[in-house]
Amino acid sequence: MIQVKNITKSFDGKTILHDVDATFLTGKTNLIIGQSGSGKTVLMKSIVGLIRPDSGEILYDGRDLLKMNSSQVKDLRREIGMLFQGSALFDSETVLGNVMFPLVMFSDMSREEMLDRAHFCLDRVNLKGADSKYPAEISGGMQKRVAIARAIALNPRYLFCDEPNSGLDPRTSILIDELLSDITHEYGITTIINTHDMNSVLGIGENIVFLNKGHRAWVGDKHQIYHSDNEALNDFVFATDLFRHVKDYVVNHGG
Repeated sequence: MIQVKNITKSFDGKTILHDVDATFLTGKTNLIIGQSGSGKTVLMKSIVGLIRPDSGEILYDGRDLLKMNSSQVKDLRREIGMLFQGSALFDSETVLGNVMFPLVMFSDMSREEMLDRAHFCLDRVNLKGADSKYPAEISGGMQKRVAIARAIALNPRYLFCDEPNSGLDPRTSILIDELLSDITHEYGITTIINTHDMNSVLGIGENIVFLNKGHRAWVGDKHQIYHSDNEALNDFVFATDLFRHVKDYVVNHGG
């Protein structure tokens, strides 16, 4: 579990996050949503440690990131997996090489153990047999699955995903959502996903934090979101005719 308590962050005199509190649950898909400029990227970067907030606490299972020394932060980062928006694969490395990279950098495994672990992770994301291909030779959806395999290579306790469906077609996006959800439940990971994708929100949102103008404006799950009377949330999630029709159907039929 990750908790943020009273997180405030300003840049050049402008406050981006205002006393934000949130709890991200273990074994659940936790989503951060909000319009551009709402503060969700700053919040995620603060939680990961890329930005230091002006005040507040960031607790990883009770351990305050902001009170850790450099050695403790380094140890914590071994427990974290990252899935970047553009996959961020190394073009000059094969699929296998990309997945092995964190193992080479941060583990004390033998080469045989690293190979076994990398193959296991590739098999887990349904990419068995793609070892020798390069990123340019595979589709965007396959690249994303390689990135997921790399993110879980060190068996992380915490997984951060920045817009994991960016640039993917709707069908592939659903597959990536399902894969992230399955991995989260299977391994009991605290997964935090920063997303604009409303299909993800309504499909895998087990714990959703909605930010509005730097404030935590709503918290709930994919079922509760249909019945929220938060005007800003409704304007954001149900902005299109399709999603408004879905909400109307769910509400009118007791969903």
